[in-house]
Amino acid sequence: MPEKIPVSLSLAVQYVTDAPDLPARPQWRRWIKAALQCDLSMTLRIVDEAEGRELNKAYRGRDYATNVLTFVYDDTEPLSGDVVICAPVVAREAAEQGKSLQAHCAHMAIHAALHLQGYDHEDDDEAAEMEALESALMVKLRYPDPYREN
Repeated sequence: MPEKIPVSLSLAVQYVTDAPDLPARPQWRRWIKAALQCDLSMTLRIVDEAEGRELNKAYRGRDYATNVLTFVYDDTEPLSGDVVICAPVVAREAAEQGKSLQAHCAHMAIHAALHLQGYDHEDDDEAAEMEALESALMVKLRYPDPYREN
């Protein structure tokens, strides 16, 4: 197995929600760092449903709050971008899917970090590649595979 090349992460975490039981900054950093393949400068903003809906409508034309939005600003190293995670949506999804909030937050952080690095799921092949990598990273971090039924 090839040796992993050290990468750097500059991470700012903004909590602008009063949602309970959210992971602490070091936990977000651990999850994002696990998914890194290159240097990254990132702001992670944890928001409420109103801000999540407003941003999704403004930038994607969809009038609802989604779990995660990713904004890439510079696709040359070090990469830079913002990630918005809507805490109430992620909590609701975790409950509906029978997952712990920590595990689902880890998955959203990894998913977003991969998006910032150019991964996507616009077609079946891209989705399969991204999901396989997410699954492997989640298992490596000792969480259940997010794409397997429990």
